[in-house]
Amino acid sequence: MSYAKLHIAEAISILGQLDPNLLERMVDHLVAIRERGGRLFILGVGGSAANASHAVNDFRKICGFEAYAPTDNVAELTARTNDEGWTTVFAAWLQGSRLRAEDGVLVFSVGGGNLEKNVSPNLVDALKLARERGATILGIVGKDGGYTAQVADACCIIPTVNPETITPHQEAFQAVVWHLFVSHPKLKLNATKWESVGKR
Repeated sequence: MSYAKLHIAEAISILGQLDPNLLERMVDHLVAIRERGGRLFILGVGGSAANASHAVNDFRKICGFEAYAPTDNVAELTARTNDEGWTTVFAAWLQGSRLRAEDGVLVFSVGGGNLEKNVSPNLVDALKLARERGATILGIVGKDGGYTAQVADACCIIPTVNPETITPHQEAFQAVVWHLFVSHPKLKLNATKWESVGKR
């Protein structure tokens, strides 16, 4: 089998294993955040940070959320990294944003954060703060979900179908899942461009 066929087969397998009921529960949490006037903070590192930026646009423009990603402000992110260290950058940013119980924190991460392995400790610190403040925690993560899956109100764990391709599939399926969210009738408020053009 060619690599392209293998990759496609793995993606199909992952898609078939996603739990629609869990995804609907996550949508309901997002609806509740918006209805109570909460903000949505989307956290990610590396490729997940790029996805977080894209998702912020979609949640704001399509669904009417007040949404933010701390990694969109590179000056603050690097200043905090330089001055206080990488571990606390997200928690400090959320403190500066006055995170409150009405808000939601959505994590995009391959591993979900793991202090023992020193992987994405900044996500762990941020989620500890979110729990203290009573904010809703959601996640789209891979592997075993790490700390995110342990503390989230609802968490979609992208199944591992090949230990050699965890990261590419997980980061790709972050986009599949968040696009499901922003196109969901319970969340979507505004038409997307090409769908609206097609109706003219």
